[in-house]
Amino acid sequence: MPEKTRGVKLVSLMSGNSRLDNCTPVAYPWRTLSSTAEPSGRGAQRMSNPDIQSPFNTVPAVVVALTVIIIGIEAAFSLGARGIVGGPTAIGWRLDALQSYAFSPDILWWMADTGRWPFEHMMRFVSYLFVHLSFTHALFVCVFLLALGKMVAEVFGELAMLLVFLISGIAGASIYAFVAPGQMPLIGGFPAVYGLIGAFTFVRWIALGAVGAQQARAFSLIGMLMGVQLVFGLLFGSRPDWIADLAGFAVGFGVSFFLVPGGWRRILEKIRRQ
Repeated sequence: MPEKTRGVKLVSLMSGNSRLDNCTPVAYPWRTLSSTAEPSGRGAQRMSNPDIQSPFNTVPAVVVALTVIIIGIEAAFSLGARGIVGGPTAIGWRLDALQSYAFSPDILWWMADTGRWPFEHMMRFVSYLFVHLSFTHALFVCVFLLALGKMVAEVFGELAMLLVFLISGIAGASIYAFVAPGQMPLIGGFPAVYGLIGAFTFVRWIALGAVGAQQARAFSLIGMLMGVQLVFGLLFGSRPDWIADLAGFAVGFGVSFFLVPGGWRRILEKIRRQ
């Protein structure tokens, strides 16, 4: 899917799907979220009430840090391309970064063939997540990172959310290299974002099961996203990076069994009972 339209479609789908079948109240089965009744017609009281805060004040620090890194890198590229910072050589900063930090299947297979695993190439499994093709590409990654990262961190904890992000990104790149060897380098944070979608889907899956609802409904969001990618691929042609996105989603969903609070303990108890 073209990068300039990819994020737009994701946002439109998320906004249309944000209610997620009205399951939001049970989206966090492991925590009790307090709510404060809001007096109607009293804006001044709402502003002065310390229990009612702007949602921007509650974004977990790890989500803010990841977003700031992506925005900072993209700001340097965009300002450099316009000659505002860095001088004449800054015009090529983005291209230089793509060459140095993008994940390349060819480089992975070269390392496997030679048995050499230099850090400058191993870091590409993570560094590609923070370098983007354009401002629009980076912007939509940040939008989804803020929204999904906040929800996942509130349920799983900040460290677990960071692990979902990184593990999904690394796994997405690895599977991309195996399924599509010789393809274009992989760039951008969408595989990790899809990992967060996988974790969020896991939360919905558990929540729906807890109320006896059809758990397959939890996968409606990823089904719609993949459907949109397919349509755009057929109409306009697309890069095979959807492979990394889908892999990131699957891994994000899978690792949630272990990273959700108490998940590892419950799995061990189930194994012992068997």
